[in-house]
Amino acid sequence: MRGSARSGGPRGDAGSGCVRGAVLTALGAALVACGVQPTGVIDAGEPASGLTRGMRLYYASDTGLRAVPVLDRESGSLDAVMKLLAQGPTAAERREGLTTLLHAPSGYAVTGDGPRVTVELEGPYWAEARDQVTGQLVCTLASFQSVSEAEVRADDVEVTISPGEGPDLGPLRCAEYLDG
Repeated sequence: MRGSARSGGPRGDAGSGCVRGAVLTALGAALVACGVQPTGVIDAGEPASGLTRGMRLYYASDTGLRAVPVLDRESGSLDAVMKLLAQGPTAAERREGLTTLLHAPSGYAVTGDGPRVTVELEGPYWAEARDQVTGQLVCTLASFQSVSEAEVRADDVEVTISPGEGPDLGPLRCAEYLDG
């Protein structure tokens, strides 16, 4: 009979629960006796922000830009990433309210060197420097550049847009588009 009580019968469970309760009560009393006082909630500041590691496409939403990890889509170059962004989100991402505002121009070249990325357009640039479409472009290219050059942090990447007509935009950083 002794074996059955120890093998998890009702009496064994109740006994072990009482022992655990007694141990926890003793530990709690010891902590209070040592002067350890309970504390309330401590405000540790804002949640982490900024760009994360890993290739991400940035899509527009009602609440601003949202990053989507690139898991199964081909993204071997800055040009390929720009084409992916112009194709837009998947059906599942669209159901979450994501869209792309970027429409790939007919003639462009994207180059990256360290923390600098340049988008050279044959024609004019179709958006303003502070538009969400520009943010999509800047953040997506910064994300890819930091993945392709591991020593470069995405937060440090500066993107310049050089239209065939009109002044250059930039250098622009992704953080300028994620703050609001």
